[in-house]
Amino acid sequence: MNMTLVILLAFSVMAVTTNCEKISYNKLRANYHFTRANAHFTDNHYRDAIEEYELTLQYNPDLVQAYRFLGESYKSLYKPAVETERNKEIEAKALEALRKANEIDPTDKEVIYSLGDMYDKIRDFDSAEQMYLRILEMEPTNMGNYYVVAEFYKRYAGGEEEEGEEKTGKTPFEKAEEMYLRRIETDPENEQGYAYIAQFYEGITPIPEFDRADEYHARRIKLNPENAEAWLAKGVNRWSKAYRIPTLPKNERMELARDSEAALLKASELDPTYPEPYSWLSVLYKSVLVNLDPNRAKRYEEDADRFLQQFQDARKRQAERKKLEEELGKIG
Repeated sequence: MNMTLVILLAFSVMAVTTNCEKISYNKLRANYHFTRANAHFTDNHYRDAIEEYELTLQYNPDLVQAYRFLGESYKSLYKPAVETERNKEIEAKALEALRKANEIDPTDKEVIYSLGDMYDKIRDFDSAEQMYLRILEMEPTNMGNYYVVAEFYKRYAGGEEEEGEEKTGKTPFEKAEEMYLRRIETDPENEQGYAYIAQFYEGITPIPEFDRADEYHARRIKLNPENAEAWLAKGVNRWSKAYRIPTLPKNERMELARDSEAALLKASELDPTYPEPYSWLSVLYKSVLVNLDPNRAKRYEEDADRFLQQFQDARKRQAERKKLEEELGKIG
């Protein structure tokens, strides 16, 4: 009996040792091919990367990042809206790899984002939305996530397809707007939230919602009245409405022009080294005020040229400072 146990124990030790050696060998081979695959991926050699990632997974079928970057490699080869058999095959393989990565680790944010991006590329709105909202649920205090989701909705806003409207009663535009507002609610003291939603309203086509954007420029300025960039944004907004909607009554366009002028002058006053306010003052005078007040056209032209020169001088000084900083950085 004792001799039998000894023999069985000896066989067990041999089996464990063999398995350990096999596991160690597989791990080494997987790491070898994974390293090669990553090098190919970095060099944009996606077909070579695919071959190496697949070899990696033969030796380690549970390596999440191998599935992820296998999917990324196929996604890089995918051509949206191209209905060829080969492109459809690439699409299927990209989804298969990314879904497998997500199955192994459902909490990996980068995998979720990549899978959402792939769904977005094939215009699968519902699946993409599900992925992006999951990221938001995982990290509700990460401000960048709200912008990721908002930008996703913006890509579908105003198009022929209004995906998701039947389920929620909201269009992609309204959902994008909601994301920007949620971003502000999450951190109302952060002025960047107001800057982003203002840009959102100003980016609406064909006619931006200038006044709604201006409301958020004003709220941003209220948070930080010493921010020259916020005053510049307000000035450009008021100029844009006066210039892009020439059918407005003359008195309203003049009021917009004066508001723009005041905001741009305030920006240059807060930071005289800031080039952009001078550039926009020149544009304002030449594109709007010259036409609104012909009696003072000559003066506006002269002022516009003066501001343009100030802009060029400020840009030159800015470039010189940057060059000096780079040289000092090399010495340090």
